[in-house]
Amino acid sequence: MERLVADKHDIRRVRLYINGLDENIQGGVPEGHIVLVSGAAGTMKSSLTFNVLFHEAVNGNNSVYVSLEQSAESLINHMLNLDYDFSKINLVVIKDLAELSVKMQSAPKNKGTMFIVDIGTIRKEIRDIQTDNNKSWINVIKNIVKKLSVDAGIRIMVLDSLSALYVLSRFENPRIELFLIFEFLRDLSVTSFLISEMPLDGSKFSEYEIEDFLADSIIVIKLTPFRRQVVREISVVKMRTTACNNDIFSLEFKNGQFYALYGGQNPLL
Repeated sequence: MERLVADKHDIRRVRLYINGLDENIQGGVPEGHIVLVSGAAGTMKSSLTFNVLFHEAVNGNNSVYVSLEQSAESLINHMLNLDYDFSKINLVVIKDLAELSVKMQSAPKNKGTMFIVDIGTIRKEIRDIQTDNNKSWINVIKNIVKKLSVDAGIRIMVLDSLSALYVLSRFENPRIELFLIFEFLRDLSVTSFLISEMPLDGSKFSEYEIEDFLADSIIVIKLTPFRRQVVREISVVKMRTTACNNDIFSLEFKNGQFYALYGGQNPLL
């Protein structure tokens, strides 16, 4: 639940850890916001949100990455290839719901912990939950996130992705069901990053377009042809309670860091 503040400087924020962008959104995303991270395939949506969780864990905060399709091994191997040093954090992979409590309790307290919940593997192991029941898997995910929030004190979460959630749990009334999901996340008081697949033509940010109104913030990443290359561009379309720069920045990843460069201009290639 978002807290009432007496002064704008009292608004606590979560950094995106993107050099050049945090400075243009008053230091970060307001704590407790639901952030829609929208982009086509290959725009580094997963990497960008993982980057936030990793650095928060380095700073001693607990977080959870809920992966609905990509396996934990695939995700971790990708991040290792980007030179993330996992010795700096506690990395806890959950593939069996029965081990959730044990793994929470066994995580060392001297470092921040990033939990990766591999829903894809859990789906294969659990046979009594049918995918044609559009409520069951949503409830499983809610219960996992709530337990981690209450017992492990997670501060931030990533859901990867909304598109996979829609396949997993067909919505009969998207407006109502999405509202209830968003309100559930708000009540947990965690900062949530929801990854959304955007069509190549950029015609919409989300599947039902209801998400755009429910989200507190929308961050869009696009692939833009420039000369004989394709560059990534990032922009903040919406961010409540923030005086943000809505310019378009080139997004680069180098030496283990994200950079937002050349606001409103083509990159110098």
